[in-house]
Amino acid sequence: MSDTPRPESDDQASSSFSTQVSSNNSFTITVPLTITVRLGSAISTPDSAMEEEGRVAESRPADFGEESISIDPNYDNRKGYDPIFLGTGNKRVALPELSEEMKANVAINQAATDEDTHVLPYHHYSVVMNKERRLAFFTAVNIDGGISYRIKRDPDRWIYDPRIEKDEQTGNEVYADNPLDRGHLVRRLDPAWGKSEKLAKVANDDTFHYTNCSPQHKDFNQNQSTWAGLEDYILNNAGSEELRVSVFSGPVFRDDDAQYRGVLLPKEFWKVVVMVKENGKLSATGYLLSQEGLIENLEEAAFAFGAYKTFQVPVSSLETMTGLSFGNLSSFDPIEGLESVGLREVRTLDQIVL
Repeated sequence: MSDTPRPESDDQASSSFSTQVSSNNSFTITVPLTITVRLGSAISTPDSAMEEEGRVAESRPADFGEESISIDPNYDNRKGYDPIFLGTGNKRVALPELSEEMKANVAINQAATDEDTHVLPYHHYSVVMNKERRLAFFTAVNIDGGISYRIKRDPDRWIYDPRIEKDEQTGNEVYADNPLDRGHLVRRLDPAWGKSEKLAKVANDDTFHYTNCSPQHKDFNQNQSTWAGLEDYILNNAGSEELRVSVFSGPVFRDDDAQYRGVLLPKEFWKVVVMVKENGKLSATGYLLSQEGLIENLEEAAFAFGAYKTFQVPVSSLETMTGLSFGNLSSFDPIEGLESVGLREVRTLDQIVL
């Protein structure tokens, strides 16, 4: 018996080679190897880009033990804060503007592809950094309460943003072995919204950049006071159009802030919340909270009831404190121009004037 294979007959070859065209723009060639080619290309959209990042985030193994915070190193698909999130025309809410003095100290996004080189875009939020103080001048986030998700908190994993210099950011050395927390400026759940929980998780994880945190005493950062529930209250009770709000937050930088491990610790933090009310008009409200009493003697400071209070303040007052310009938002502030308004302490959320 010969071991030499017999040549395939024409009939056999014909039965082994075939092509088939399907209705979905693909064709199959069998030779007998099967190759499927699909014609046309997918159209990339912001949602599809985030969808892809969601797949990456789900499949990427955690880098530190059991931590599951996963941040995509490709920053090209982060769109950042959207100024027309609440609408166009007079509902457009631009980013706060820096003074000329502040511009001299702004960190530059080395990966920026447009003229806004001082803006660091993330998923649903943006940050502008003060390179001298190594903390954010401000953060800006869009919140969509209609499609938000309550993503569970995984063990923290914070990273530096590679688009600015590392020495322009405050890292973990400031937070080790003391009562200081890495306090989120954009709350973890604020940008956690989208068409699916997977997309919300991508945005949730994106808040764990050192650019988005500021040294906050643990009793200040972890408290359940009025400050922590401002956005939730406004979304749930103010009748805002489509349950959408835009929020700006940041520290108040003062020359007499105490230095600690090479960083000047802010004593106060501010917030401006903007929404469209049911009557179709904008509402912009400002808030201020101080942690001064908690960080006066940081290593020995103990929790004291009432050490911090939440105040509603005019947006124009925050402009004076911070040096930022919020455009025409003060004209939509319900307490702007009220006599002797000063600092209005907010003990319960229903005391907020919208």
